[in-house]
This record gives sequence, C-alpha cells and structure tokens, in this order.
Amino acid sequence: MIPFRLPSLGADMDEGKLLEWHVKPGDAVRRGQVVALIDTSKAAVDVEIWDEGTVHALLVQPGETIPVGTLLATLLAPGETPETATPIPPEPARPAVRVVSAAGTLPPAAAVRAGELTRRRVSPAARKHAADVGVNVDEVAGTGPEGAVTIEDVEKAVAAMAAPKDRQAEMRKAIAAAMSRSKREIPHYYLADAVPLAAASAWLAQENAKRPVTGRLLMAVLFLKAVALACKDFPDMNGLFREGRFEPGTAVHAGVAISLRQGGLIAPAIHDAGAKTLAELMRDLTDLVKRARAGSLRSSEMSDPTITVTNLGEEGVDSVHGVIYPPQVALVGFGRVSERPWVEQGVVRGIPLVTASLAADHRVSDGHRGALFLARVRMLLQDPQNL
Repeated sequence: MIPFRLPSLGADMDEGKLLEWHVKPGDAVRRGQVVALIDTSKAAVDVEIWDEGTVHALLVQPGETIPVGTLLATLLAPGETPETATPIPPEPARPAVRVVSAAGTLPPAAAVRAGELTRRRVSPAARKHAADVGVNVDEVAGTGPEGAVTIEDVEKAVAAMAAPKDRQAEMRKAIAAAMSRSKREIPHYYLADAVPLAAASAWLAQENAKRPVTGRLLMAVLFLKAVALACKDFPDMNGLFREGRFEPGTAVHAGVAISLRQGGLIAPAIHDAGAKTLAELMRDLTDLVKRARAGSLRSSEMSDPTITVTNLGEEGVDSVHGVIYPPQVALVGFGRVSERPWVEQGVVRGIPLVTASLAADHRVSDGHRGALFLARVRMLLQDPQNL
C-alpha cells in the first residue's frame, strides 16, 4: 500500500483545504498526474502524485481543511491487491476539520508585471458570458482547445472574485511566518552590482523586430536565463538548506516572484530554466502568469523552486534587497532599467543600466562567492545572443 499525503507547498504552508478530487477509487494513476485541487492561503494548487498505482481509498473529503502531511489517499502498487497489500500504520487522530463549501474558493486573480501576454482564443459564448458578469476575459486562463477560454473558465473566474475577504489576512499571516523564519534562521548577506545593458537592449530590439508580437521577448527573460546559467557555475547559490545541511539543486528551478492583486507574493517555479531557450522561457513565463491568474498552479511549481528571481523594475525602484524564501539559499533581484552615466575607457556616456542584487545564505556561501556570482550574471548579459 502506498500512502499519498498532503505535501508542503512552501515554507509558509501549514495546512490546506481539499477542494476537489480528480480521481476516484479504482482509477490507475501515473507519475506527475494531477489528482487533487488544494486551496492554500495563497492559491488553489493542482497537486500531482509521484507514484504509479491504483487508487484504493480517498480518506479526505472536499471541503476539509487538514494539516500538511495528512494522509489523503492510499494506492495499491502495481501487482498489489487489497488482500496482499501491506497496511499503512494508523495515523494519530487529526484535529477537527473545518468544512467549508467549495463554491467561491478559488483565489482572486494574481498579477505579475511581465509585459504584454499572448492574446488567447475565446469562444463567443464565453466572451458574452464574461461581459454579462463583468469579468475581463483577457485575464481568464483558457482550458479549451489550444488554450481557448470557455464558459467554464469564466465561471471559475467569477468564483475567484467571490473568494472570502479574509484570504488577504490569511496570506499576510503565512508570509509573515515564512519571512520571520527566514530572518530568524538565515544569516543573510547582501550584494549589489550595476549591470550595463547596452548590448542586451540592442540585441533584444533587433531580435524582437524579427518576431511576431506574440513571440517577442522581455528583458526579464534574459535576466532569468543569466541567473540560471550563473547557478550552474555557482551551485552554492542554487539549492535548499534543510536539517542542518545544504542540498545542491539537481537543476535550476527558478522561482518567479508574482505580485498578487489582493496583496502578497507567490513565487512558483519555471523548471530547469538553464536548459531552456529564451523563447521557451518566455512561453513558460506567459503560461505561469496565466495559470497564476486563474489559480491553477501545480504542486511541483510551488514546492520545487531552488532560487528565486524578483523583478521590481516596472514598479520604478532602482534596486531590491529581498528576503530569502526558506529553505532556499539565495534570491536575485533586478531593479529598474534606466539610462545612466557610464564611464568606459575614459569616456562618459549614457547607457541602459540595471542594478542586480543578491541576498544569500552565509551558512552556504560567503561574500566572495556572491560577488563572483553577480559578476558572472553581468558577464552573461553582455553576450545576449548566447543566452
């Protein structure tokens, strides 16, 4: 018998509410399959399963709020039968659950300042329904063919708008707990570097001139790729610190900080960012934004980030000095891209610059390594065509 427990979807998650099962007893499941929808303080998350087998029993009902680690379901391994399966030891009694109607539990829309997103197909009926109920159809994630927005998608958006008003308070409480833990447990050090972007800006303009509007790249994607590649050279910036030791990441899963309209932040991961082309990163970023807005993130995206990248340049700030999201060991921030004086070979000229900052964990790295890491990011951005 295989146990399936409620996973932790971040350091700030203590409990979750089961909104919906996508499987039933007797169903065969495969690795990576979405089997349940869980509501956290920040978002409704599609939870994947990482074992193969057959669903034996569902032990939690939709509407129940349960702690992380609670046994949600049991599976029969391939070849097992209920008669031959090894029983799972009984769990301690759970605290009384809170049962709440699932209606209106999807989170409010989430937003990220990431530029223009790809225009999607919308069925005529969905467009009319959206207009009737006052929903901006451009902010609804489509689940129909080729990402088309359906009436069901609009109804999910309506439910999101009806989410409980205390969600913001719950989210602030969860963020406060995680950030307090971070500042209490992690000995931060901070570094910053001015990065010239003349070459990157010129290359980006030339490259986007060749692309259709829907395929154009954002400077934020170059930042993501540069950080991911630098992490390969400096693995002590990419990974998790757990149980008193550092666990290097096997790949760079870059958490992208997304600002939520109702307040707070969420930072789901773009997986294996260093191995993807800029076009693939742009596509993944666009998809991540759409699904964050619809509250349809996956559990692996919430639990897998190995480093976080935040970009507050469009908010008008020159630099950002962030707080590391535990159990990660580093956060990279980018401020506003603006033209500033720059001296090169004794000549002063105005070029686009950005301040790149690093918050890193002194238990894993030191200022020397951090400085070399930022220098590597700066060097990579001088050669954008090879990102």
